[in-house]
Amino acid sequence: MAKGWQIDRVSRMVSSESGDQSCRHAGTAVDHGPQRYGPKGRRSGGGQVGATTGKTSDPVVEAPPSPASGDEMPDKFVDANRALKNGKGFLATNVGMDGSLIKSDADVAAPRSKLSCNFSSYRTNMCAMQGDVRLHGKTATVYVVSASDDNRPDNGTVVIRPYPRKWETPTMQLVRGVTIRWRAPPGPGAPRCTVTYDIPAVVFSTGGYGVNIFHAITDIIMPLYNTAREYDGRVRLVATNYDRKWITKYRHALSMLSIYPIIDFDTDNEVRCFPSVHVGTESHKELGIDSALSGKGYTMLGFRGLLRSAYSLKREWVTPKNGVRPRLVMVLRRNSRALTNEAEVLAAGTEVGFEVVAAGPEVVRDLAKFAQTVNSCDVLVGVHGAGLSNMVFLPHNDTVVQIVPWGEMKWPAWTSYGEPVAPMGLRYVEQETTAEETTLKYVYPRNHTVFTDPVSLHKQGFNMLWETFLNGQNVTLDVDRFRGVLQQIYRSVTIT
Repeated sequence: MAKGWQIDRVSRMVSSESGDQSCRHAGTAVDHGPQRYGPKGRRSGGGQVGATTGKTSDPVVEAPPSPASGDEMPDKFVDANRALKNGKGFLATNVGMDGSLIKSDADVAAPRSKLSCNFSSYRTNMCAMQGDVRLHGKTATVYVVSASDDNRPDNGTVVIRPYPRKWETPTMQLVRGVTIRWRAPPGPGAPRCTVTYDIPAVVFSTGGYGVNIFHAITDIIMPLYNTAREYDGRVRLVATNYDRKWITKYRHALSMLSIYPIIDFDTDNEVRCFPSVHVGTESHKELGIDSALSGKGYTMLGFRGLLRSAYSLKREWVTPKNGVRPRLVMVLRRNSRALTNEAEVLAAGTEVGFEVVAAGPEVVRDLAKFAQTVNSCDVLVGVHGAGLSNMVFLPHNDTVVQIVPWGEMKWPAWTSYGEPVAPMGLRYVEQETTAEETTLKYVYPRNHTVFTDPVSLHKQGFNMLWETFLNGQNVTLDVDRFRGVLQQIYRSVTIT
C-alpha cells in the first residue's frame, strides 16, 4: 500500500501528501447527529481544452487569470457577468454543449492525483481532488485517477451529499449523493474523457431547503462564495438536484461566482475532466462567515459587497436623514407568524415619521427588484422568519428589527437573525411577543404548558417546536409598545 492517499472519515482533515493511513478504511459518509434549529490548449468554451466536433460550444467570457485576494471584486470580472445576470446563456449545459477531447487517454499520461476529505465539520462534508479528476453526472460519480507507479493507492469509494446541513438526516436524504472513486490508472471502470477543462469545478446541490431565501443564502450561495470565490469566476459550478427555477431566481449572485453556465449533473452523460474538483461546499454558520475558519480573509462585509455588485445596489452606507422621511420596509407573512393587525402596525410606522413599504409574498417574489427596494430603506422589520434574510441587501449601518414570537423563541431568533446582524455592519433591535399578543391564547388555556413551560415543548424536538410556536401561531402586535420602539429607531436615523 503506497503512502500519500488517505481518508479519515471520523474526526479530521487528512491530506493526500502526509501520513500512512490506509484507504481501505474509508467508507460512505454517514449523515447523522441531532436535529437542531439553525446552526491549455485551444479553447472551445467554458475553460475546456480541445476542439469542437460539430457541437455548439459553451459561451466563453474572459476573466482575470489571477485568483481573488480576500473580498476584492475585480472590475473586469463584474463587467464579464452582465450577460449572465440578465439570464443569457446562464442555465444548465450538458450533452451537446461542449467540445470533445483532442487526445485520448492513451495519448497522454494522467497526472499524479491527490485527494483530501474533511468530515470533521458539524455542518458539511467536503472532498478536494487535484490531478486527473473525471465527473460523470448520470451515475453521480467522480473518478480520481493516479498514473504514478510508485504512488498507486488501493481502490476505494466515499459518498458525499453536497449540502451543508448534515446533522439533519431527513433533509440530507433528499440530496443526491455523489460517489468519489479513487483508483489506479485508467482501465475498466475509469471512463475516458469526452470534455476536458483547464479550470476547477465545484459540485454542490440545489436541493434541501433551497426554496427558502434563508436556506438559499445560508446553505447554497454563501458556501459557494466560501468555496469558489477564490477562482475569480473561472470555475465550473456543477449542480446536483438541479433546479432550473432556483438557478434562474438566484442567477445574479451565481454569476458573480462563475462566468460559465451551471452544469446539470443529474442529466449529464459527458465524462468531464478537470484539473481539480471540490465536492461539497464550505459552510460555517447560519447566515454568516467565520473569517478564522475560511482562511481566505472572507467576511460578511465582503459577501454583501458581492451581492451589492450582483444586484447593482446603489447604497453602500445609510446616513442620517435631514428633512427626508426615512424608509422602513416591513416584510409581511401570510400563513404563520402573520400580523393579524397588519394595517394598524403599518399605520404606526407612518405616524412615527417613516415612509413605510409593505412587502408581502407577492412583492418579495421578484428577488432582484426587491433587493433594490430593501437597499433603498433605512430599517427592515419582520416577524421571525426567512424574510429577514433580505437584510443582506441593506446598506451598512441600517437597522434590523425582529419581532420574536411567543414560546421562549429568543435564542432561536437570535441565532438565525440576531447574531448575523453585527458582522454585516448593521444594527439590531428585537421585540418579544407577550402571551397577550399571540393567537395561541385562543387555542390553549393559560395553564397549558404552552404558556407555563414552553421550554419543555422545545425539549420534545424540533417538530413540536415548529408545529406549536412557528407554524402554529400568528401575532397581534401591541401597537403602542411597538410605536415606542419605532420612535427610538426614528431618532437614531434622523437629524433633529
